[in-house]
Amino acid sequence: MQLYAILRRSGWRSGAELEEAAARSARVGDVEMSDDIRWIRSYVLDEGGGSVGTVCIYEASSPEAIREHASRAGLPVDEVIAVAETVVVRPDPQPATA
Repeated sequence: MQLYAILRRSGWRSGAELEEAAARSARVGDVEMSDDIRWIRSYVLDEGGGSVGTVCIYEASSPEAIREHASRAGLPVDEVIAVAETVVVRPDPQPATA
């Protein structure tokens, strides 16, 4: 499996839409395509005007598997980029509590 970054620009009009998409993504990845794809993490992007996008990190057997997963889960895919190396300077900060 290779590590990939997936760019999804302005894919959702709200955080609630993104949550619904995340549930579909997890179901498709964990149930239907568990041998081909594994969701690692996502960073939610503030695209302005209330819309959000994401940069998602996945392990997958191929870029085609990522696109198939997105199609089944109803997710946009603007770009799929193979990750050559991971350099962790600091761990991701903990999200602020509301």
